[in-house]
Amino acid sequence: MLPSEQQPKTHGYRVQRQTMERALQRYLERSHAPNSRRAYRSDWADFTDWCQSHHASALPAEAETVAGYIAEMAQLGAKASTIVRRLSSISIAHQAKKLDSPTHSILVRAVWRGIRREHGTAPEPKSPILVDDLRRMVDAIDTTTLRGLRDKALLLVGFAGAFRRSELVSLTVHDVEFREDGMVLTVRHSKTDQEGAGQRIAVVRGQSKTTCPVTSLQTWLAESSIKEGPIFRKVNKADHVEHRALTAQSVALVVKRCAESVGLDPSQVAGHSLRSGFATQAAINGVLERDIMRQTRHKSILTLRRYIQDGNLFRDSPSGRVGL
Repeated sequence: MLPSEQQPKTHGYRVQRQTMERALQRYLERSHAPNSRRAYRSDWADFTDWCQSHHASALPAEAETVAGYIAEMAQLGAKASTIVRRLSSISIAHQAKKLDSPTHSILVRAVWRGIRREHGTAPEPKSPILVDDLRRMVDAIDTTTLRGLRDKALLLVGFAGAFRRSELVSLTVHDVEFREDGMVLTVRHSKTDQEGAGQRIAVVRGQSKTTCPVTSLQTWLAESSIKEGPIFRKVNKADHVEHRALTAQSVALVVKRCAESVGLDPSQVAGHSLRSGFATQAAINGVLERDIMRQTRHKSILTLRRYIQDGNLFRDSPSGRVGL
């Protein structure tokens, strides 16, 4: 038995080791964004359910199991992006247990190649919301209610700042700096800034007071009496502002509801339509790509061009210059 005076030291080492293990687990979990973690958990649950129904092992999984899983997904109409994410989740789960991932097998790769050739991998992007439609959507909002004031501010700020949904709902009062010529919004974390270095976005005052994102946000904050915490919050049926921030999904629902109110197809738009709409409208108006990237914070010009490709189709098409 160790001397009594050494027991506290042994206990201290044990507590320290447990503390370090908890910290290690926490940092590992934070290596992915919250939305990514939720997606991985959902993907893994779907795969394990499928394995259970097919009497197959999920961990470790055989290559034949994974190949059969993605083949069935493709037959049921799953998008290529969904299949890719499921394969990634399966791989991560195996790597976490120091197991060889079946997703790297020749069989799985061959099946995935066949799926791509037969079904294609082209994404089905939502339609961008351009300025004319945004004006109609904003004009249709009932701004005599707090919900209406919030929705108007959310649409205009989301568009003018080219925000991702997650960035928009993460904004707090502390992140806004109002100035005479507009406002500066600080994004603490984003898809392209996972380490939280922060990105500052300038939004200039609008030419019209009714569509000015700065005025709209100031009005929402004043009428809702929000002095600190999340900017965009839930508003209940009694039109009372709650303390909880909106979710990224809520942004999509607001966009869809406002689009439908002016006759647009809600299935063709989503929260991302504000961001893609800004990039597309800016391109149509002749804004240089480097200036658009400064606002959208894209790291890749190729990614940006996928946003604005449709906006340039007619502007750059030579078919209008051949004399027909």
